[in-house]
Amino acid sequence: MPIEWTGLGPELLLRLDRKLGEPIGAQLERALREAICAGRLANHERLPSSRALARELGLSRGLVIDCYAQLQAEGYLVTRGGSSTRVAPVHARPPAPPVRAAPPLAIDFRPGVPDLASFPRRDWLAALREACRTISTAGLGYVDPRGDLQLREVIAAYLRRVRGSAAAPDGITICAGFAQGVNLALRALARAGVRRVAVEDPGDPDQGIAVRRAGLEAVPIAVDDGGLDVDALARDPAIQAVILTPAHQFPTGGVLAPARRRALVRWATARSATVLEDDYDAEFRYDRAPVSALQGEAPDRVITLGSVSKSLAPALRLGWMVCPPRLIDAIADDKRRDDRGSPAIDQRALAHLIESGRYDRHLRAMRAIYTRRRATLVAALARHAPAVELTGLAAGLHAVARLPDGIDAAAAISAARARSVGLHDLADYRIESQPRRGELVIGFGNVTEEAIERGIAAIADLLQPPSRRPASQSRRPAERRTRPLARRH
Repeated sequence: MPIEWTGLGPELLLRLDRKLGEPIGAQLERALREAICAGRLANHERLPSSRALARELGLSRGLVIDCYAQLQAEGYLVTRGGSSTRVAPVHARPPAPPVRAAPPLAIDFRPGVPDLASFPRRDWLAALREACRTISTAGLGYVDPRGDLQLREVIAAYLRRVRGSAAAPDGITICAGFAQGVNLALRALARAGVRRVAVEDPGDPDQGIAVRRAGLEAVPIAVDDGGLDVDALARDPAIQAVILTPAHQFPTGGVLAPARRRALVRWATARSATVLEDDYDAEFRYDRAPVSALQGEAPDRVITLGSVSKSLAPALRLGWMVCPPRLIDAIADDKRRDDRGSPAIDQRALAHLIESGRYDRHLRAMRAIYTRRRATLVAALARHAPAVELTGLAAGLHAVARLPDGIDAAAAISAARARSVGLHDLADYRIESQPRRGELVIGFGNVTEEAIERGIAAIADLLQPPSRRPASQSRRPAERRTRPLARRH
């Protein structure tokens, strides 16, 4: 469907040369024919009014009217009474065949996605209005690549208050989410001579990709129920940096044990190494005491990376880096070269949202929503698949489901997809470490309570050994077992 341009005169690029011997009217007709046949003007697309096009090209309106009439007679254009002149579909290039994509899932337990429907649109609009009202004229130009000073001051105060960080505005760089932040940090470390960087195994595959893109070697270090194995980290004398998620490990859901936190700080201090702390899911905890940021314990050795991708929405692309003094200038200079700084008005809006207390209010509301969804997931699995063991539930937006012996995770995922339910294999996040048994990563952040119940009920038989499946499920007709769930509109 063509875009419906507003106004009388959508701009249109047509090349006319008054030095040619060809009459201008003939050139205009030829240029419009070529634009239509090449697909630059799509089926039913509206052309500028004759008056607007004449003014834009410096021609008489009568010449443009004659051109439109000629092309209409040839079947290139069509005009209806009281309507504008449009491209006739018979002459436009046919659209490219659509790319066939996998059908959307009715219910998708994808981890790492917050409740997008709960984005605080009204509060964000109010914050944007306040940002536009208060930002100075100079603030609309190219400013400090570290980011808006007001936002850096607010983030520093927020992290000191909520995360126990030793943060100061001069040591913060605003970035486009965690992804840009980790790339900036890794490039700065590479220039400082770092060559080997440890990553969690299992962990976020994008972190290993970021390490390699920076020209560094990614070294997987095993993760267990106590978090990263710091002893294994220390055994490799060439490792000079590590990326980890200590507050809520992704994807296992564990927290770095206190003894390992202390050992990690000692390792970084003794080796003059750098810890890249992904403060993942720190905002959402349920039945455990708060876990402070590592950066507060070793500000000279830790870079903390955070964002609003989970607390608000990934689409905002706003995050922050709390950097040691030895790296802040190099990272800020790299940020300037990357994109000249993150969007200033959005930064100021986020500062207003946090400072006004509306950000804290939103987080409190989201904790209540996620608490209910977590409880629904626990109850649904206990009712429909009691042999499944859930772990990693103390914080965050996902849990790990350890399947009973004899269940092949990949087969269960494939069968669930046939029923329009998305499950995700923890094995996809492993590099070298081997699972003890089949494990799934079940996200509940962007799935309603009703959908959680329906989804688990639809795949319950896939999560139980055949010997323990209820007889009613074993006798269920095949058509009923495999029919995809209807999409909710």
